[in-house]
Formats: sequence, C-alpha cells, structure tokens
Amino acid sequence: MTDAADRILVINPNSTEAVTQGIDAAMEPLRMKGGPVIECVTLKEGPPGIESQAHVEQVVGPIGEMVKKRDNDCSAFVIACYSDPGLHAAREITTKPVLGIAECGILTALTLGQRFGVISILRKSIPRHLRYVGQMGLNDRMAGDRAIGLGVVELANEARTFARMAEVAVDLRDEDGADVLVMGCAGMARYRDRLQRHVGLPVVEPSQAAVSMAIGRSRLGWSA
Repeated sequence: MTDAADRILVINPNSTEAVTQGIDAAMEPLRMKGGPVIECVTLKEGPPGIESQAHVEQVVGPIGEMVKKRDNDCSAFVIACYSDPGLHAAREITTKPVLGIAECGILTALTLGQRFGVISILRKSIPRHLRYVGQMGLNDRMAGDRAIGLGVVELANEARTFARMAEVAVDLRDEDGADVLVMGCAGMARYRDRLQRHVGLPVVEPSQAAVSMAIGRSRLGWSA
C-alpha cells in the first residue's frame, strides 16, 4: 500500500467516467518524480452531473463515506465539483486536508487578476455560485458568471463545448471586465490550454488549483 504521505485522492462526485478521465489528464503537469501519487476516482453513486442543489446534497453522504474509507492511505482529498459538495462535512471526518475546487479555483484567480469571471455550465448553476462567492466575501472581486448552456454530459462534444466556452470567455472579458477566468465545472478541464490561448487571459482550471494546494499542504505537513 502506498504511504499516506504520498497520495492525493481526487473525487469526482458525478458518475460520468469521461469527466474523471478529463480531470486525470489535467493532473499530468502536477505529477512529478518524488511527488505524491494523484489518484482520480469516480463516485459511482453520484448523478451523471452535479447540476442542482438537490444533486449537491445527494452526494454529501457518499463523499463522506469515501473519505472515511480512504483516510488511512491518503494524505489529502480534493472534491472535484465546482459546487464543493460535502466539503465541510468531509473536513469533520478527517484531519487530512480536504479541498474543494471552487474555493481553490477562486482563491487562485485572486492571485492572477483583480476581477474574476466564471464560466458555468447552466444558467441554473449561477445562483448557487453567487451564494458561494457571497459566503466567501468576494462579491467585489467577481466580474461576472456566464453559462454556456450545456450540461455535464454534453461537455464531451468538443467542438460545440469549446465554441460556447470561447464565446462566453470573450463576453466575460469584454463586457464584464474580467481579467482572469475560472472554469466552473471539472468537466471543462480538457479545454483550459486552448481557451487561455484564445481569450488571452489567465484561465484557472479549478481541479488543478486544488491539487496544487493539496500538494503543498501535504508536503508541508499542514492539516485541516
């Protein structure tokens, strides 16, 4: 068994394996000799996409069970959904760091620009995101949140997804005044590099942001 100091578990709370595969591919720049193993897993009990508050609440229990099950062989946990489902409940279960990609993505964006814009999947996701930004006390740093109008499963259509993301990114830049963008769904991970080149702004892929923080906290011995 790999020592707990050497493994970060990235949990995709939806049951769409293609999303997990995209997250796993996005981890490649963070995998290094002597660094921790980064393991990406799919929550089989989850819905195909976390697209509503009901979906968020549905996966809180299963995420907690997975954290309990893997607590002895992992040094940190990352919840790879932009709603950060079960984040605080999981932090009560383990003394290991538990990081949510929305929180980490936003915090990373604050170091890259003055006003961040969020690219969401669906319009109904936006009120949920706005509540979270408000809870973080960051309303004044948010330029806007715009949706591409595609569900999680639909993100696998690369041509359609990138075209919509590119359009929304330009609107966030030119109409809302964003100088850094955050991708508002882990299923968008594969499009980060191309989108950043297209829009000419820093683009934060939040799973990468969270795992980067998890690596630092694991190496420095910081607990929750």
